[in-house]
Amino acid sequence: MRYINKTDLLIVANNSGKLMIGIGLMCLIPIIVDLIYLEFNFIGYIIPALISIILGFACTKLLDTYSSRKMRLKHGMIISTVSWLWASLISGLVMLMVTDLSFINGVFESMSALTGSGVTMYQNVEILPQSMLFFRSLEQWIGGLGIIVMIVAVLSSHGGSSSKLYQSEAREERLKPSTKATLIQTIKIYLIYTAAGIILYFLAGMPLFDSICNTFTTISTGGMSIKNANIGYYHSDVIYFISMVLMILGATSFLVHYKVIKTRGKSLIQDLQFKVMITVIAVVTIILYFASHIVPMDLLFTVVSAATTTGGSVQGYDLMAKWPSFVLICIMGLMLVGGSSGSTVGAIKLSRIIIFFKGIYKHIREILSPEGRVVPIKISNTKVSQKAIGDSGNYITLYLICILITWSLFCLYGHDPFKSLFDTISIQGNVGLTLGEINFSLEDPLKIISIFNMWTGRLEIYPVLITIRAFFEIFKR
Repeated sequence: MRYINKTDLLIVANNSGKLMIGIGLMCLIPIIVDLIYLEFNFIGYIIPALISIILGFACTKLLDTYSSRKMRLKHGMIISTVSWLWASLISGLVMLMVTDLSFINGVFESMSALTGSGVTMYQNVEILPQSMLFFRSLEQWIGGLGIIVMIVAVLSSHGGSSSKLYQSEAREERLKPSTKATLIQTIKIYLIYTAAGIILYFLAGMPLFDSICNTFTTISTGGMSIKNANIGYYHSDVIYFISMVLMILGATSFLVHYKVIKTRGKSLIQDLQFKVMITVIAVVTIILYFASHIVPMDLLFTVVSAATTTGGSVQGYDLMAKWPSFVLICIMGLMLVGGSSGSTVGAIKLSRIIIFFKGIYKHIREILSPEGRVVPIKISNTKVSQKAIGDSGNYITLYLICILITWSLFCLYGHDPFKSLFDTISIQGNVGLTLGEINFSLEDPLKIISIFNMWTGRLEIYPVLITIRAFFEIFKR
């Protein structure tokens, strides 16, 4: 039985057109910075942008008869998967033309920025053109909310297709009845926090350009800094504190943010995921403080960065690699879990972890209870279905399998097993903290598998698997 036919592919191609146009327009924005600083690298942005825009227009106009065809979730997932890969390829071409970074490193860098993974292939980011530093930060800011969310909110007018594309980026929560209104409201909240972050950083003594770029990378929980020493470059506890606040805001569900004003802050206090996240950060920080001799601010910042999957740091990877193994194992645990669903974070997410353990507790109670009794479980007064429990368990298993495969390949190439596990968990969860195994000198096959990890981690695996399955359908007789 064929699950994908020619019509499906043409629907995907047509609806991908607008996203390709949007990706091309994204590549043109850094030209403003390029001209302000008189760097004259604009050709490197224009050519990749034109390639994407022209192909996008071709898909939109030549296949216009398929624009009205009903889009199903499978189409949305394939479009989302292809769009993220296309954005990484086009942005990688930009980096090749502007900074002479090799294409594979450019694609890695772009995928890392767009997915909020934050691991860089540049050996010295401080010598890069200002426009490129801005471009990397912009990629993180757009990717944090979602390429699809950003572009669909601006360019799309079809409610049905918007809904499917919204779901394809692993988003289900609605702030408004319609998907379009939800997207616009989400972007408004994102812009408010972005503006607040820029102002706070600037008042704390950070240069305006740095304030803009660092806000982009922090509120998006991206963590790819414009300084080699990351946020540690500024040596300011005030800046560290602002960064931690922004990281936690970025890791909190947009639905909770939306309800904050209406409920006078109660939605934040009552949200189970937020309470668990803050509790975990506090408890783990206290435990690690007594288990090590690490500077408290450095420890707290790293714990918040790991729990929110931001990947920002105040300590270099060479110093962090010397931390006690127990501390690093706890950080790995935080990177596995992540923050709230419906936010900008990566990793497994708290909602799945909570449902998973609730399911285990339910199973234990049902065994102890009289035969035939079904024990219901609730989260925030909402009943959790058996399907949701199963889905959470399936995803966690699939997520850990991805980590195991990549970690095994790193070990096969002779990399340090402990450091490789740390870095693999980091890229799969789109975190960015590293012990130095993933860098410019990494073998190309491992760079490619790492790109795959970041890609699947951001899209929550299933859309990528569905796209691969659809690809093999093409060659079926």
